[in-house]
Amino acid sequence: MRLPRLKAPADLPVAFYHCLSRVVNRDFVLGDVEREKFVELLRQYEAFCQVRVVTYCVMSNHFHVLLEVPQRPAEVELSDEDLLQRLKAIYSPLQLAEVRSQLSIFRTNGEDAAADAYKQTYLNRMWDVSAFMKVVKQRFSQWFNRVHKRKGTLWEDRFKSVLVEGAGEALWAMAAYIDLNPVRAGMVADPKDYRWCGYAEATAGRKAAQDGLRVVVEAQAEQNVAPAREVLNLYRSLLFVAGEEEGLDVETRRAMRRGFSREQIDGTLRAGGRLTWGQMLRCRVRYFSDGVALGTREFVDQIFHTERHRFSSERTTGARPLRRLEAGGLRTLRDLRVQPVG
Repeated sequence: MRLPRLKAPADLPVAFYHCLSRVVNRDFVLGDVEREKFVELLRQYEAFCQVRVVTYCVMSNHFHVLLEVPQRPAEVELSDEDLLQRLKAIYSPLQLAEVRSQLSIFRTNGEDAAADAYKQTYLNRMWDVSAFMKVVKQRFSQWFNRVHKRKGTLWEDRFKSVLVEGAGEALWAMAAYIDLNPVRAGMVADPKDYRWCGYAEATAGRKAAQDGLRVVVEAQAEQNVAPAREVLNLYRSLLFVAGEEEGLDVETRRAMRRGFSREQIDGTLRAGGRLTWGQMLRCRVRYFSDGVALGTREFVDQIFHTERHRFSSERTTGARPLRRLEAGGLRTLRDLRVQPVG
């Protein structure tokens, strides 16, 4: 029997998750229109579900999303009108009118308990990573099947998720890994040119995307960074340092792992990058999609002890080093002994 998804302990006020899902058979069916629609749904349900999309990348047959999910408040005080205002982000005027009518009927008949129970069905979709990912994937599948006149499942399986420490190295490493996907895949030479990733959306001026990257930059800098321009400058420096190309094919004289040359990185830093921390990401690594939890030794051990029932009695410690990756002291909960790279 499959265990419930690992989620953040209740004493963490905010949790971060890297979520990944692939198209069934890994078919390349997500074109420009499809990727645009997926981003639209991400932003719509982000507003309703009370989560933040820190960054994302929608590729041709899969997507990555880095989510900030606050703990559900112990008591949620949400009036009927407040709920209706939030539903505007995801419902048509007709659907909104139906919800308003149902609440009105309950209230008029003095059935406050029934009205509150009805509202609770919507509240259950908020502050929850699983509920957010479920509704986004379902809505996109419905739209995709209708447009392409098909039936059946679109996604390979339930989404994967990795719980990420919301401070310093782990958070920016994961964000950079996500935004560098189109560069690593050879689709663009610069992530700002790939329309369907968080960094490109932020450089285009979208405030929601800029606010997401601000979370990453301020966690690394351990201080507030006020101007949006400075956030973007710092994050761009982060991406170029993290995205250095790797290896050289002797015959073709091309990099074996696509990325940025040392000259490009130096030029970017001279142009305004102020980051002094070293390079960590040099290639795509399985830890960022299969590692379950990522962070400092203390963070990973905390998750291990909270979820002790998931592991055998022989295992006494949680944190494992990231093999074949210069990771600045980062640890993972799952020890990926086979093919950690790629």
